[in-house]
Amino acid sequence: MSNQNLSEFDIQEAIKDVANLMGVAARTAPKSAGKDFVVIKVVYGEDVGRLAEEMIHYGEELGKKNFDRDGDNVKNSLAVLLIGLKDAQSLGLNCGACGYNQCSDRISHKGSEFDGPQCAFRILDMGIAIGSAVKTAGIMNVDNRIMYRAGTVAKKIGLIDADFVMGIPLSVTGKSIYFDR
Repeated sequence: MSNQNLSEFDIQEAIKDVANLMGVAARTAPKSAGKDFVVIKVVYGEDVGRLAEEMIHYGEELGKKNFDRDGDNVKNSLAVLLIGLKDAQSLGLNCGACGYNQCSDRISHKGSEFDGPQCAFRILDMGIAIGSAVKTAGIMNVDNRIMYRAGTVAKKIGLIDADFVMGIPLSVTGKSIYFDR
């Protein structure tokens, strides 16, 4: 029996499989009242590099901290899973968690990075979807980190059509690139 190293091609194919399984986990995660407003997209290759560069540029342009650090992490990642909300309707509980006492008073508007306000229950749905996705990555031993900054810039440059989004870069190395930052 000979020792065989994984080639870059094998690793890239494995990342695609894991990213797809993460997407399945996010899609099938429970959603409030059974209504699904979660959007999911995976970016690879040149789009990952473009996202990384735009993250660094965005942070420099606006003087925002850690966009360069996270951009470097993304640049060294094999893929980025994007999970967001699009046109999420209020659950209708009139709970006030979004800042409005009545769901019907909630007026969506474009924000500087995300659009909102979002119904708190829909944000919980997105969080559960993200948790399901990263759990799947963890089971498959793929390093990952949930990044607000990657989501902000992915939305800004049109990598995903979402109102509120987080990015999850994926890496396969001997030591997690997201650990010592």
